[in-house]
Amino acid sequence: MSRVEDFLSKEEEQDIVKAILEAERNTSGEIRIHIEAHTRLEHMVRAKEVFQKLKMGHTKEENGVLIYVAVNDRKFAIYGDRGINKVVPIDFWDSTRDAIQAQFKKNDFKQGIIDGISRAGKELQTHFPWQQGDINELSDEVSKG
Repeated sequence: MSRVEDFLSKEEEQDIVKAILEAERNTSGEIRIHIEAHTRLEHMVRAKEVFQKLKMGHTKEENGVLIYVAVNDRKFAIYGDRGINKVVPIDFWDSTRDAIQAQFKKNDFKQGIIDGISRAGKELQTHFPWQQGDINELSDEVSKG
């Protein structure tokens, strides 16, 4: 088994999907998680590439958020689309990164990801509240590469 397959148990992945569903319940925003073993690119560059590969930039309000994790590199990045980047406080991504990192340092990867999802969901709800007719535009499953 690769480190990617060992990174989260099936139950932990299900808990993460539940956290995404909960976070997206009150917003038109979209949150995805992508996990892979390694990248040769700078991690934010790779996160942007994955964001595009997952077609996250195609949301109606440009309000997708990707939490990207490179397991073997022990690195992660958070990538937000143009719509959300225009409205979040200047320190939002840094504070979200710090919340995730605090749990990762304890080897509690599931909770770190859930904390990031929760923070992103609350911010998305503030700026992009759910409206009648909003649909879930992207899969909520954990993506792996």
